[in-house]
This record gives sequence, structure tokens and C-alpha cells, in this order.
Amino acid sequence: MEPYKAVIFDLDGTLLDTLADLAASLNAVLTRHGYGPQPLHAVRRYLGNGAERLCRLALPKSVKEEEFQTIFNEFKAYYKDHCHIATKPYDGISGMIDELKKNNIRLAVVSNKPDEFAGEVVKKYFDDKFEITYGQRPNHAVKPDPRTVYEVIDYLKVSKEECVYVGDSDVDMLTAKNANVKSIGVAWGFRGEDELINAGANHIIQNPNELLELIK
Repeated sequence: MEPYKAVIFDLDGTLLDTLADLAASLNAVLTRHGYGPQPLHAVRRYLGNGAERLCRLALPKSVKEEEFQTIFNEFKAYYKDHCHIATKPYDGISGMIDELKKNNIRLAVVSNKPDEFAGEVVKKYFDDKFEITYGQRPNHAVKPDPRTVYEVIDYLKVSKEECVYVGDSDVDMLTAKNANVKSIGVAWGFRGEDELINAGANHIIQNPNELLELIK
């Protein structure tokens, strides 16, 4: 790979293992409303397209919109208070981020996690090492729409050829393709290597140190 000036990361399943807290929050609210809890493997499949999509997939299609909005809002409130119980960076992530910073690589996050949560957790676990974080914002298209990636590229003042997008799902690989930037899939995330291969990842890595080798 050519040397890069910037790396744009997905968040959940790429930098942070958030699955347990998301599943626990979802199931607490589902149970409160009389719906059965979702197994962890199902929640893993539902993730990647934002919190609203997560809740819709976890509920019967017959649920009325008013009830859905109530459940969705309760999920966001519950998760806000319970999002740091089991969540942690994947092994090797913090060291990788430090090395990228030492090599003057610009760092950003583009996630489908609600924006109010994305910025908070990036700050908590990575301090100020990321220059900009965008989550899912009202009236903004979610990934795989490339427009938020374009915003980051403009903010960092780099070209598409000078940045790479890193994520764990087919949504992430398609986001990179739509934005016309190279993609790196991480095999340790929520979806696994087969999905990344099928989604056309330019590269797939098994651990964070491999990213350092590709970027330098």
C-alpha cells in the first residue's frame, strides 16, 4: 500500500467491543415492554446500521410506530447510563493508535452509532487522539452513504488517495467503496472475515499491528 496521511475508523466492532453493553441495554428495554430478550449472536447481526435499525430488527414487524418510538427512546436513555460497563478497546487498539499518532497519521471516526454516544465514548477511551468524530446525526444519511466520509476528508484537508477507511462489516466496506477510498477490514469485529471478503475489502487484517504495517 502507498503511504497514507489519514485513517478513518468505524467505532463499534472496530475500535471498541461494545456488544455486551448494547445487548444488555436492548434486552432490558425489550423485557420492560414484554418482548423476549435477543441472544447475543442475533444482536451481533443487527449491528452496523445504527441504533434505530438495531431496535427495529429486534422487534416484531407488527409493532406500531408510536410504541417503537417509545422503545427506541428508552433504549437510548438506558444505553447512555449503561454504555461503559463491559465496553473496552479491543486488544492492541490503544497501542496501535499511539503508534499512528507518533507517525503523524491523522485520525478520525465515522460511525453509525448515535452522534451523542460516539463522541462521548471516543473521548472516554481515546482522549483527544482523534481529531474528529461523527456518529449518526439527525438529517444526515447513515453509512454506507459516503457523505460523512467526505466531510472528514474535507476537514482533514487530505485527498481520497491519502486516506483509508477501517471497519468490521459489509456496511463499512461499502462505505469506503462509495467514497472511493481504500478499505481495510478487521477480522476481530462483529461480523468476521467471510463477510469482509464478500464485501470486497481491499485488505483484511487479523490484529491491530497489521494495520501499522499497511499504513507505514
